[in-house]
Amino acid sequence: MKFEVASHSDIPELSKLLNSLFSQEVEFKPNLKAQIRGLELIVENSNMGDILVARKKGELLGMVNLLYTVSTALGARVGLLEDMVVSSSARGSGVGSKLIEFALSYAADQGCKRITLLTDNDNTGAHRFYKHHGFSRSSMIAFRKPISNKNS
Repeated sequence: MKFEVASHSDIPELSKLLNSLFSQEVEFKPNLKAQIRGLELIVENSNMGDILVARKKGELLGMVNLLYTVSTALGARVGLLEDMVVSSSARGSGVGSKLIEFALSYAADQGCKRITLLTDNDNTGAHRFYKHHGFSRSSMIAFRKPISNKNS
């Protein structure tokens, strides 16, 4: 299995993985145009983040986005882990575990001092998975507010 940073040519396959992820999530719905636009923003700007992928014999088996920001509390770069998804054909085979381990190592190489992620509140399988890989539940609570662009 090969782990690497995604390229622009991966976007069609990445959008299929996102479609399967967003079909399961409570807060998000699949939107191909928005997904492609978001993937392009990340792929074309490595300062914003990196999309990490797992491949076997050329087939894309999984992906995770690592988005970058700065923590003033830590005085350092930190990462937000988003869109962790493994293809239905590869689930249960260890791809997700290997991909998250690669992502954590990659984040450290990029100077990240902390990784934060969000999961659905009732996704106990994801909670177990992330705890198994050293994550702990934060006392912080996520709040969201959509912002409309007056020009769109």
